[in-house]
Amino acid sequence: MDEVKVKVSASGRVLIPARFRKALGLRDGDELLLSREGERLVLTSRTAALRRAQALARQYRGADESEVDALLAERRAEAARE
Repeated sequence: MDEVKVKVSASGRVLIPARFRKALGLRDGDELLLSREGERLVLTSRTAALRRAQALARQYRGADESEVDALLAERRAEAARE
């Protein structure tokens, strides 16, 4: 686990060290999601949160087929029957 000690400023700000920003591809103005997990604070980029949500959704619809592919296959089958 990569850890570094940071301080909370009087205004509640925390500086994310450059090596962490670079490793995660964070740029000036990027928005992060802050969540609390018990005694921990977790920062997540919107991109990472989206990937996680997509992975969770794949568990319920099947990992090999996207919703778009399923819809297109259904429409093609209907057209072939006509």
